Amino acid sequence: MQIMKDYKKYYLLKASPEEVYAALTYPPTIKLWTGEEAIMSTEPGSEFSLWDGSITGVNLEFEPGRKIVQKWNFEDSPEASIVTIILHPHPKGTSVELRHTNIPDEAFENITEGWDEVYFGSLIEFYQ
Repeated sequence: MQIMKDYKKYYLLKASPEEVYAALTYPPTIKLWTGEEAIMSTEPGSEFSLWDGSITGVNLEFEPGRKIVQKWNFEDSPEASIVTIILHPHPKGTSVELRHTNIPDEAFENITEGWDEVYFGSLIEFYQ
């Protein structure tokens, strides 16, 4: 039986929630901070692909300037891995609340490092 883990963390970005939302959902802006082409739409049910296909899944829900919910694909995963990003206004910009559920145990360290160093690490650097 596969062990699944959850991850929750907050990140502070020096940009407005609207700017952060655009950076997470608008392909030309995604390319600016990732350096890679992205396939992304804010249409629920649409598929997405980031970092040249290293992250793929299905977009589930959007609230412009506030919330993004996605299902991330993991091979052989028995349960859907759900990523919820909620953007909270903060005096210094945006407090990003990340919740990632049902991460396969063997991928957990790699995924959490990816969130910190690559995904939000790149965004934090982008907004310095």
